Amino acid sequence: VEIAHLLCLEICCYFKMYANKVIVAPMVRVCTLPFRLLAIDYGADLVYTEETIDFKMLRSVKKVNEVLGTVDFVDKGDGTVFFRTCEKERNKVVFQIGTCDAQRALKVAKLVEPYVAAFDVNMGCPKEFSLKGGMGAALLTQPEKVKAILTTLVQGLNIPVTCKIRLLKTFEETLELCRIIEKCGVAAIAIHGRTKEERPNHPNHNDVIKKIAEALSIPVIANGGSKEVTCYADIDKFKQETGALSVMIARAAMWNCSILRPEGYLPLDIVIESYLKYCVDFDNPFTYSKYTVQNMLRELQDTPRGKAFLETQTLQEICNIWGLASYFETEVLKQSELCKLKNIERESGKTYMPPSADFVSIVETCKDGQKRFEMPVQFIRGNFNNADLPKMLLNTYIFRNQLSGPEFSCDVQEKFFGATVVVDGIKYSSSLREKSRRYSEQAAAMVCLHVLNVVNKTYGFVPTVGARKYQYVLDKAVNSEKHGEKRESVILDGTDFETKDGIANRTKKAKSVEPSENRIHHNADEKGSTDRIEITSVNR
Repeated sequence: VEIAHLLCLEICCYFKMYANKVIVAPMVRVCTLPFRLLAIDYGADLVYTEETIDFKMLRSVKKVNEVLGTVDFVDKGDGTVFFRTCEKERNKVVFQIGTCDAQRALKVAKLVEPYVAAFDVNMGCPKEFSLKGGMGAALLTQPEKVKAILTTLVQGLNIPVTCKIRLLKTFEETLELCRIIEKCGVAAIAIHGRTKEERPNHPNHNDVIKKIAEALSIPVIANGGSKEVTCYADIDKFKQETGALSVMIARAAMWNCSILRPEGYLPLDIVIESYLKYCVDFDNPFTYSKYTVQNMLRELQDTPRGKAFLETQTLQEICNIWGLASYFETEVLKQSELCKLKNIERESGKTYMPPSADFVSIVETCKDGQKRFEMPVQFIRGNFNNADLPKMLLNTYIFRNQLSGPEFSCDVQEKFFGATVVVDGIKYSSSLREKSRRYSEQAAAMVCLHVLNVVNKTYGFVPTVGARKYQYVLDKAVNSEKHGEKRESVILDGTDFETKDGIANRTKKAKSVEPSENRIHHNADEKGSTDRIEITSVNR
């Protein structure tokens, strides 16, 4: 009797957790920690993580990040952060997994269970990657596997378990699957009102969701209505039309997260600024940050300021555009000082470019008589003129000094490239990976140039004012302003600007990008500047 009573209390608690809630859907590259926190600030009751594949999480290691105040699940091999969370979202974050195996799913769930409010299985993703792996929408036609995964999770966890599905071809097939899912003991089921073949331009089948909601005893979360949800009031309207207990929104929240506010929308610039501050605070990867802001801008990408944004290649450059230059510099400095105080090395994943040369050191190792130098750099094309590309400079230096090489080799891991260059019998490489072989070779050449002191400390790193091409487009944006357009005030890169339709107009000229001849020692016989990156020897 006591056990039955406890089960009833648990069911009641789970029911309340998913009743009358506004939920932010899982969105790849968008639903990282900064966006989730922003959604919570604006009123989201629950926030889903982006889908994470079980295999990835199982090769991760948990790290408590004392500098950021987070718990990180980090790739053992290259330092990529798969999942970062903090106490602020503890009772509102739902971890979503991509899986096709019950035991793997349970192992992942046990890893994150202490840090999340609930655990969700993606059974609706229509992407080819998921389908080929037997995950996502591939599970819709495999009821036995669905049953095995969900039952294993429900029995093995002390937090609510849910799943997110799409519609099958007929209402009857969908309802049958939903009844199977319900019997597994899940706390709720999220239903996207389209089939796996349908896309966002197809209408959402609200009527089908409503019939399923009427037939089930567990909470149904309606999803797929972003085309219909254009303001906060539309969220409740969508809820009524689908008969669901709760609503999950994706693209409408991505476009302007302040749609979650009962008080109404905030100006997009304020939303972007708030998001970028969280990105800085929690060291969000640049590629994810840029992707999210790009989706917020939408048609504004075609404005001069939007075009300048598209040329950004670091988070610092994006912050400059939205008047957060000083915020970026202050927070990064705080993080760096805290790292030094706690004697912690800054984490560097596959695609993390340090904010400046001040955060970088060269590591020298020697294994089996083979000397190697390594540092975390990436080749950012916008930083270079055609005459100062790393491989070109390296070839010139080798020729003038009659050295052997260069000999390049490359290895590939999960479509990311890592190159090594051998010069005079010594290996040079970057600890970061690139998306192309050519760029990885340029990065390796850049490491060699720094070690040999052929270039100045700042060579290859993005200046505070931004990369060369970014500055060119920004200047073009300023010059293209038309007379009589509405003005607004912003601060960009520490310089006062007035804007017309959000386009920066400098009232004083910002410092230009340092020309390449001031960054490079063209004479190969020179010993170079004392302003160089520190080399640390590591015994192996």
